[in-house]
Amino acid sequence: MNSAHPITIPGKLVRRLRTAQRVVVLTGAGISAESGIPTFRDAMTGLWARFRPEELATPEAFQRNPKLVWDWYTWRRKRAEEAEPNAGHRALVDLEARAPEFVLVTQNVDGLHARAGSRRVVELHGNIMRTKCFDCDRLAHDWQQSEEVPPRCVHCGGMLRPDVVWFGEVLPDHAMEEAMRVAGQCEVFLSVGTSTVVEPAASLPFTALRGGACVVEVNPNATPLTLCAEFVLTGSAASVLPQLVAMAFPAAK
Repeated sequence: MNSAHPITIPGKLVRRLRTAQRVVVLTGAGISAESGIPTFRDAMTGLWARFRPEELATPEAFQRNPKLVWDWYTWRRKRAEEAEPNAGHRALVDLEARAPEFVLVTQNVDGLHARAGSRRVVELHGNIMRTKCFDCDRLAHDWQQSEEVPPRCVHCGGMLRPDVVWFGEVLPDHAMEEAMRVAGQCEVFLSVGTSTVVEPAASLPFTALRGGACVVEVNPNATPLTLCAEFVLTGSAASVLPQLVAMAFPAAK
């Protein structure tokens, strides 16, 4: 999915990235879409086209029809398992290996960053590959196989659910606190493939701006961040990031 047409990357940006001690990257659905994973709302197609996201991704929806919600997330999990990290994911792995301090903050729940090899990942919205109990909130690594859908927690008997943040739920405190902390302290902040409209993640690049960071947007479309970012690289993550990292660190492969 790499573009055959290189984009122009300013030398000043290359130098800033090369010399930065602390780098933070925020990624959104755009980087995973390039691996064939539909964005949240694009996934409301086919068998699921007659539903609204709010009918499948809220605690109330789960309590009302737990089997429907479980089946929806089983379908989405399968899509994520079949996907492969793309050149954008891999470029961020290369960047992490070269930046003295690096944190990757993601709004995605597909686990592709970790599969690509990223190590310091803050998952703001959880991970669709994990399962937890709706009642006691414990992570479930296994459960008794039965005809019941969803399965039950072995600790308290509550229904199991995906470990993702639903509409109406708050983000994990530790994840958001860490994301805000590193955004406020970094020297370079890259906003990649995110619309910059979903709060509280949308506030992170602006926190970085207030902290004096060089903020870079990588996105094929304009967002609320576009007019504020110091550098705007218009294009997909899979085409832009490998070029940027290779220019900043010529030995990167």
